[in-house]
Amino acid sequence: MSADLSLAPPRRGLSLHSGIAIAGGIIIAAALIQFLIGRNPICPCGTIKVWYGDPNGPEGSQHITDWYTFSHIIHGFLFYGACWLIARWRRVPFSIGLALVAATLVEVGWEMLENSPLIIERYRTATVARDYLGDSILNSVSDMLAMALGFAIARLSPVWLSVVAVIGMEIVCAWLIRDNLTLNVIMLLYPIEAIKTWQAGG
Repeated sequence: MSADLSLAPPRRGLSLHSGIAIAGGIIIAAALIQFLIGRNPICPCGTIKVWYGDPNGPEGSQHITDWYTFSHIIHGFLFYGACWLIARWRRVPFSIGLALVAATLVEVGWEMLENSPLIIERYRTATVARDYLGDSILNSVSDMLAMALGFAIARLSPVWLSVVAVIGMEIVCAWLIRDNLTLNVIMLLYPIEAIKTWQAGG
């Protein structure tokens, strides 16, 4: 998967440096929009922590990193893989810079949707996160950067290592906190009571 995405002459593609600059601008714009619509810049507790390890604690999704950071790293692997497959199957010009911008737009779109009243309420009713209030802007930006980290790792890694990394993160999170990206998607789209009971410690 680490092969070059670009199937077009270099002059027609978006360079990596340009892609990073545009992606950075998109993330800054997303943070500004969240601020303007009233999202909390940092945890309401008034502190900033590099790591917050209680997945069901009152400060979940408020600090720089937490257990769900791994899900956003996996997003980066998946988005890179999707761009790679599109370039391979459709044989369309798809430079690495353009792929990064596309991945960032998708991630930002999810962050904005995730922090909408509709999805916040969905988390509160369909999952064990009954007290979920959405992400702080700090956590949201960190999630976007975690996606970019996953994208970069996928870019530099062979396919087998990317697959092992994704599976490993999913297994570790399921084991330690009874949640991961796969379970998160299942519970949002089609809640299963047995999973909810297990996640609650039953």
